[in-house]
Amino acid sequence: MAVELGKPVPDISAPATGDTTVTLSDFKGQQVVIYFYPKASTPGCTTEGGDFRDRMAAFKAANTAVVGVSRDGLRAQENFKAKQDFNFELISDKDEALCALFDVIKLKKMYGKEHMGIERSTFLIDKQGKLAFEWRGVKVPGHVEEVLEKAQELDGQSG
Repeated sequence: MAVELGKPVPDISAPATGDTTVTLSDFKGQQVVIYFYPKASTPGCTTEGGDFRDRMAAFKAANTAVVGVSRDGLRAQENFKAKQDFNFELISDKDEALCALFDVIKLKKMYGKEHMGIERSTFLIDKQGKLAFEWRGVKVPGHVEEVLEKAQELDGQSG
């Protein structure tokens, strides 16, 4: 069953960088951005992660945690995080449990070939653990600013 806007998101746990397990209930009282990206260390994913990294102070000020998710293994995620100096954890969703929950695995075309892959998507969960906003089929330029604006609105701040 996939998540729905306005409904509570199940209390999920997944292995993450920094030898941690990210569990949604760990963020109680905070908003959470979960963003899904196709593959660690690829150009678009590097740009998107960098945009989140560079705005982390503003997300923290809006009482919002950020977590990235892809199907890459933990070693690839650790390397990506270290190389890009990301100041948030990356989840390894090898079994695609989170991908299924958020319904982000889509048929994609690359160089004329079809394959199943992660559709770049972002989700904003409110302080009560409900899905407040979702962005699907994300284009990287300007995206993180839009997510930040919604996080600030949701936190009761004026942007």
